[in-house]
Amino acid sequence: MPFFQNSVQNKYLRQLDDKLVNQAYQKYSAYFLNAEIQENIHNSKEEQFQEGFLRELFVNILGYSINPTPGYNLTTELKNEKGAKKADGAILKDGKAIGVIELKGTDTTDLEKVKEQAFNYKNNQSNCVYVITSNFEKLRFYIHNAVDHIEFNLFTLSIDQFKELWLCLHSNSIFSDIPLKIKEESSAAEENITKKFYKDYSAFSKPPSI
Repeated sequence: MPFFQNSVQNKYLRQLDDKLVNQAYQKYSAYFLNAEIQENIHNSKEEQFQEGFLRELFVNILGYSINPTPGYNLTTELKNEKGAKKADGAILKDGKAIGVIELKGTDTTDLEKVKEQAFNYKNNQSNCVYVITSNFEKLRFYIHNAVDHIEFNLFTLSIDQFKELWLCLHSNSIFSDIPLKIKEESSAAEENITKKFYKDYSAFSKPPSI
């Protein structure tokens, strides 16, 4: 099963404001599709670019405000509710983390290795729904569990792929729980498809009455 059911995702994609998305895509393209910037990101150590990555992607493109901006909804270095360990970043709603962000440098080529650490942070934030991992080039997005994810290559996104990123991660989407709604509707749609398949199969395979 794909991360989202296509018909459900397309329904929500059609509701996007194309003008806003296109303006954001221009900002995204000017930065993340710039070959020189990509090279500099590859040459940066993890700690050098963490705050810059959050600012360039989440603030400048996806509409968040980062600490210490008044009323901020994005922060770096958020401590677990219990213990001293910290996530690299977190999306906040009413002061509580609803999303955690774990960042690595581009030398971490396999984001699968980051999953356990990221979900440890999620499990130590009582309101957390979303998990984001990234090595600054690729980004993975999870909802609730580590079973499946959607992955974006930030150095190559087309406008259509960017719309999917926007749908998943724009601040308006996250704070309205749009990704969770799409996921739940997708699961319901897949369940209905499965039921219809077995109903049709049962009717087809039933021996004719004499």
